[in-house]
Amino acid sequence: MSDWDLVLRGGRVIDPESGLDAVRDVAVTRDQIAAVGTGLRAKVEVDVAGQVVTAGFIDLHSHAGDLGGLRLQATDGVTTALELEAGVTPVAEAYRRAAAQGRPVNYGFAASWAMARMQAVAGLPPEASLGGFMARISNPAWQGRAEPAQVSALLALLSADLADGALGIGVLLGYAPAADPAEYLRVAGLAAQAGAPTFTHARDLIEMVPGAAIDGAEEIVRAAGQTGAHMHYCHVNSTSQRHVDRVLALVSRAQAAGSRVTTEAYPYGSGMTGIGAAFLAPGRLAERDLVPSSLTYAPTGERISSEARLRELRQADPGGLVIIDLLNEDDPADRALLMRSLTFPGSVVASDAMPLTWTAPPADPAAWPLPATAITHPRTAGTFCRALRLLTGAGGLAEAAGARPALGLSQALAKCSLEPARLIEDRVPSLRRKGRVQAGLDADLVVFDPDAITDRASYLHSTVPSAGIRHVLVNGVFVVRDGGLAADARPGRPVRADPR
Repeated sequence: MSDWDLVLRGGRVIDPESGLDAVRDVAVTRDQIAAVGTGLRAKVEVDVAGQVVTAGFIDLHSHAGDLGGLRLQATDGVTTALELEAGVTPVAEAYRRAAAQGRPVNYGFAASWAMARMQAVAGLPPEASLGGFMARISNPAWQGRAEPAQVSALLALLSADLADGALGIGVLLGYAPAADPAEYLRVAGLAAQAGAPTFTHARDLIEMVPGAAIDGAEEIVRAAGQTGAHMHYCHVNSTSQRHVDRVLALVSRAQAAGSRVTTEAYPYGSGMTGIGAAFLAPGRLAERDLVPSSLTYAPTGERISSEARLRELRQADPGGLVIIDLLNEDDPADRALLMRSLTFPGSVVASDAMPLTWTAPPADPAAWPLPATAITHPRTAGTFCRALRLLTGAGGLAEAAGARPALGLSQALAKCSLEPARLIEDRVPSLRRKGRVQAGLDADLVVFDPDAITDRASYLHSTVPSAGIRHVLVNGVFVVRDGGLAADARPGRPVRADPR
């Protein structure tokens, strides 16, 4: 008998980096993978025969900072959830708060261009939370063109965050469409100098807004080419919609020319954001082929009936979450566009997970299962299992539909773990210890039944955990065991950059 703490015995171990795909035992001691082999023994042994054992999923785009949302992500196989698109400023305060709360999964933050702009351009006090941003989402004071001194001030705020270990710079450019493209280039230049990636919610595409200052996709690619910065294109599926083929072709040409442009996608046709977002103003809905009834107001579940009702809700609750119908998941052509976003070479799976919205006064924040009064976008609960199901035919999907899987299981898993880690590990060396199943690396692991894995959350029942996830370990601690949540587990640790 060894002194290892735990052995996961006899599972199909898949490590996309080394190419391992074979029946093996995985031994864990404290917070590390101690060994991968056969005949391993330990104090505690868990039989995982017939199950897949692989690296825990790394979500680069999660806004789920609340306990309930993070638990949903854990039951979807996520072991690291990072807030990189919106970011948070001041980032040191965000890390302090997360540590004080305790989290079931690992966590980390980018600096927030939008929040820095709220301070430097609008003179608003700092608020290191997504809720603070959402409350101000419709405030025009931060959205307009900035004066040179204001740009310098916001760059100083971002520089301070990078020095405090921010993982990169999140840029919600689509929420401030009047911002000068030259400002974006300066932000990209700062990122390049710091060796930090940027994570951009793109400005409007020229097909949507012919009079835009610059095409949103061209802007990201131009910044990469002119500054040398690593530009990550967030949720390319939702911002590109039916123009995604043109956008992906542009990204592909930029990559071939040597620019570092990366993409992500989530496997849903509908998006979610605050109803006060600039692009959801009644007069702008047609740019995206939307009408008021394309929006569902989450707190009440109502389809918005008219422009008057939309104006009323934007005024009363600008940060109130709405589900936005963008692509029709039941339409074969739209579904094919979504799949091309997911299967694009190098594209990673990222959820854009949202915090919980409550239709009644919030229940005990530690309550589990979540009560029916808690709702969110189903991507919070089901992104990774849904992506695996769609990409590989897991859970019998391919056989049932007569379809051919788009990817092998190892390839699909790489999009959920290894490739997200590689995407930011130059800035964050600690990510070299995640996304792999190898001795000496972090014991962030997921065990799932390949015949049962699937998402179960829907737009009507959005907080139903995924099926088929048997065990999830974060830093060697069970967060999910035998398919059930370990309610008291808070083993998540900060993921922080090593500034230059």
